[in-house]
Amino acid sequence: MLGAKGLAGIDIGSKNIKAVQLKEVRGGYQLERFGYLPIPPELIVDGSILDSLRVVDVLKELVKKARLKVKDVVISVSGHSSVIVKRISLPEMSEEELSESIKFEAEQYVPFDIEDVNLDFQILGPREEPGQMDVLLVAVKKDKINEYVSVVREAGLNPVIVDADVFALENMYEINYEIEPGKNVALVNIGASAINMNILKGGVSAFTRDSSIGGNLHIEAFQKELNIPYESAERLVRGETVEGVSQKAAAPIITVASDDIIAEIMRSFDYFKGTTTHEDIHEIIISGGCALLEGFPSQLSTKTGIDVKVAEPFRNIQIPKDFDRESIMEIAPMAAVAVGLAIRRVGDR
Repeated sequence: MLGAKGLAGIDIGSKNIKAVQLKEVRGGYQLERFGYLPIPPELIVDGSILDSLRVVDVLKELVKKARLKVKDVVISVSGHSSVIVKRISLPEMSEEELSESIKFEAEQYVPFDIEDVNLDFQILGPREEPGQMDVLLVAVKKDKINEYVSVVREAGLNPVIVDADVFALENMYEINYEIEPGKNVALVNIGASAINMNILKGGVSAFTRDSSIGGNLHIEAFQKELNIPYESAERLVRGETVEGVSQKAAAPIITVASDDIIAEIMRSFDYFKGTTTHEDIHEIIISGGCALLEGFPSQLSTKTGIDVKVAEPFRNIQIPKDFDRESIMEIAPMAAVAVGLAIRRVGDR
């Protein structure tokens, strides 16, 4: 329905909370609302909300700042210990039949008690072997979902869809990029405390993985090496000057921490190659705060030998004149997940 106000996508990260609302217009989408706010580092640690009252306060403030007019929102979760995504092979059956048997099918793939998770699936299509089909299975721990849903509700919002960060990245890619059939593209979102990866094979998810390291490694390295407080370390990461620290002293510390993040990304790539027929990755598209770190994209490209591009989540989204386009573009890679969430509609798969 053209002109219909969509749901707002709310991406609750451990360093920033982002909100995006889009409107469907002829030829695509238009930006309706956008905003983000930093959150203090101790509120969300390793994807777990440690201080829900203060997270609720930040959410309420963001609703005001972004002037959100809708209450219905889409949120997402990630985390290698609470979100399981697996591509599995099953005998061909209808969606209805699979709905009835998914619990039974999932038990052998999910390392948690099946009663403790919410399950979802998507039929990807038939396999080469007759009578078999590929299915994407998603299992998320219920307590993880409840944790995020309750803070969003406390902030006066209504979470109508809970997605996974890796699929939000895929949605963002689909509306902004041309899909090439034979091309393997790694979507890599590097937040403060997590890396979300979704490798697309001809536009279809072939491999996903969440890792629990991220851009905080840079801050921790500065704190440890230079014995400086968190705020000063954060400013150095942003490329600002801090009294008593030369850029010359800062550069190698950044490089070493970036190497650790890149090593984690390469481990995932190796795992992907091992689980497929040793296929190559042709392009990496990076998003998240690390994508904004000077020199990081080229360092990643050099180490992996793969072409790296910084994500453009607003590439095909019309931005009205009353927005400060320049400042949105400066931080656009941080909005990749929120944009992917804002595209979701109730009832879609």
